[in-house]
This record gives sequence, C-alpha cells and structure tokens, in this order.
Amino acid sequence: MIKYYTRACNFYYGKYSEQLTKHKKTLPLNGDKYISFNKVEIFSRKDKEVTSKIIDIQNIKFLNNKIKKKVKLDLRKITSKKNFLPSRTHILMGILNLTPDSFSDGGQFNTKKKAEKKIIDMIKSGAEIIDVGGESTRPGSQTVSSNKELARVEKIIQNFKKKFPKTLLSIDTRKSEIMRESINYGTDIINDVSCFKFDKNSFKTVKNENIWKIIHHMQGTPQTMQKKPSYKNVLLDIYDFFEREISNFQNYKYKNKIILDPGIGFGKNLKHNLMLLNKISIFHSLGFPILIGVSRKRFINYIAKNFDTFERIGGTLSSVLFLFLQGIKFFRVHNVKEVKQGLLVFETLLKQ
Repeated sequence: MIKYYTRACNFYYGKYSEQLTKHKKTLPLNGDKYISFNKVEIFSRKDKEVTSKIIDIQNIKFLNNKIKKKVKLDLRKITSKKNFLPSRTHILMGILNLTPDSFSDGGQFNTKKKAEKKIIDMIKSGAEIIDVGGESTRPGSQTVSSNKELARVEKIIQNFKKKFPKTLLSIDTRKSEIMRESINYGTDIINDVSCFKFDKNSFKTVKNENIWKIIHHMQGTPQTMQKKPSYKNVLLDIYDFFEREISNFQNYKYKNKIILDPGIGFGKNLKHNLMLLNKISIFHSLGFPILIGVSRKRFINYIAKNFDTFERIGGTLSSVLFLFLQGIKFFRVHNVKEVKQGLLVFETLLKQ
C-alpha cells in the first residue's frame, strides 16, 4: 500500500505574498496572507521506498484521483488558521529548569526567589508561556522520584496563575502525579517528552482535561536516545508517529487541544535533525500548532564547533528564523529577550 504526504514549499512573504494570495497565485500558510506558497512536495512511501516530487499548486488538478484527494485534504489543514493563540504572529515559551543537572542551566534557578525573578524577566522580554521542569531529560540524565520532582516545582506552580494571570503555565514532566497536581493548580499545557508513555497513568490523567497536550517525539529514553538512533525515514516516521498519537485523543472531548513537537535532539543525530529542520513544513498538513525547541541544542555545536551551551544564541536564533520562514511560529527557548528581538526585526523586514 502506498501512502502519500504533502509538504508546502516555495514560500513568499510580506506584501508580495499578500498580493499573490489576493490574486489566487499562492495559498496562505496557516491562514496567514503574509506567508504563502505556490508549490507542494508530494511524498510517496511504500515499505522502505520513498520518492517525492514538487509540483505547482495549479497542477494539482492533473494528479490522479487518489493522490489529488489526499493533497486537497492536506491543503485544507495547511491553509487553515490554528487555534492556539491565533492573534500572535509568533509565540515564545520561556524555559525554567528547576533542576541541578539540566544540560544548559541546571542549578541556576533552584530557589523560589531566583526562579520567580527569572519568570518575571522572561515575561518582560516577551514570553507568553513559561515551561517549568523539575527533572532533566537531557541525554544520559537519570530519573528522579515524583516526590523530589514535585518538591522542586510546587513552590513555583502553586501560585503561578495568581501571580502571572496573563501568562500560560506549561509543566515539563513525564509523571502523572506531577501532571495531576499541576492541573489542580491551573496549568494550561502538559509537556511530556515521552508522549504520555513513561508513566502508564499519564494518558488517563490528561485525556479528558481542558488543557493543551504536547505530542512530543523521542526515540528511546533520555538514557538511551543518543545511542545510534535509527529511522527508515526520519521525516515520515515522525509524521506517522504524530498521526497515531493524534488518533489516541480523537474519542475525547478536547481532542483539538494538541500541539506537535518533533523533538529536535531527542533520539536524533545531526543528519536527522537537519532533515527535520529543512522540511519541517510537512507537519502543517496534520492541522495542529507546531512547537520547536532548538535552543542551545547540541546540533549547533556540531555545525559551528567548540561552543559551550551558553554560547549558542547565534545558532539558536538562526535556526528559529529559518523555521519561521517555513511557517513555524512557536518556539521553546532559553534566551527569550534575544530571540524576541530577532523575530520582531525579521518579521518587520519580511512584511515590507
């Protein structure tokens, strides 16, 4: 059986994009007339064989009926507005690690005073969401107990919504106990890098809740994920993973409150990460908001060489802007101020 996938490509920006869209020369990406496209890449997959071709949207009508039906269905999702903070042209999720061993900033914010100062700084710098984590999931990290993890995060999340009512709260956890406590405290987003599989009770905990669930891809566990990760085709394998996980929520009330994260650096080598970043727009055809975390990731060091985690803002920002050109507008970052500044300037230039 052959399976088909559709990726929007050949993008246009700003006022020129607006004109092209108005005259139906291009299609708006995610309902945004300032980013549009006039070509699609159609992937065909049968067993291990993958082929692709790029065609103009005006030539879709010449495809055979089976492919044409699938492409048109995908295009409806690609061009539709996404319902997560739809008024924002970009969204920043600021990272708050309350851990002693996170790969980038472990131990810096492990007191309530330091953590709250960091939250205030990130909000002032432009973060709409704060992602709070009490357990490191960097490559090789060790699992901590639920009690220890809760002790780290509870002092921050229990009064978060009272202190910062206009800011969304996200909890980065793999454990159902932490999810349940955070939901009781009013969390808006559950960010589980294991996609609710590490803890057998996690899916049951979140499935009926009126919160956003991040479907995050990771091959293996933090202890094993970077030990020779392997895929038949990393792009399409993760697409298929997303489809399966999305279907798990379709029988529940809040089935549309889903965010997709392909998990850059989570069970991927440099080649895998670059493939995902280069063709990230394929995931628009799933119809959900896409969150990307490239901040300070190891692939930047593999390319630029000999830069410590704190010195990777250049690589982070260049990756964010490259992804923005493909319609990605939701980023999980450490350096909120610098990324916000870069996006504001870049976006303004694009719209001229």
